[in-house]
Amino acid sequence: MEGVLLDSAQLARTAVDIASDKKASDILLLDVRDVTTIGDYFVICSGSNPRQIQAIADAIDKELAKQGAKVFHREGIAETGWVLLDFSDVIVHIFAPKEREYYRLERLWNEAKAVVYEQ
Repeated sequence: MEGVLLDSAQLARTAVDIASDKKASDILLLDVRDVTTIGDYFVICSGSNPRQIQAIADAIDKELAKQGAKVFHREGIAETGWVLLDFSDVIVHIFAPKEREYYRLERLWNEAKAVVYEQ
């Protein structure tokens, strides 16, 4: 499958699978197509410490790049408790638990459809 560009739904689900493989917790995939134009899907997950947050971000970036996806924007660093990977139609948020509670993206985007939720 290397080099085959995935559609946004496949890309989002692949990001969820990679996060799960890296032992991310509280993984949520939101379909935001009906509530915003900034993307199709948000992947929100938590890592327990900066090392895990970095590992999740690096794995998602590396594996999706192998499948033709490009990170258009990267924000935050693991040490601050939040990393964002913007693949244009899919935006991945990786939080430490404290920062996730503070930003509450699930509540902010509560009109979006939850596609996947893994604890």
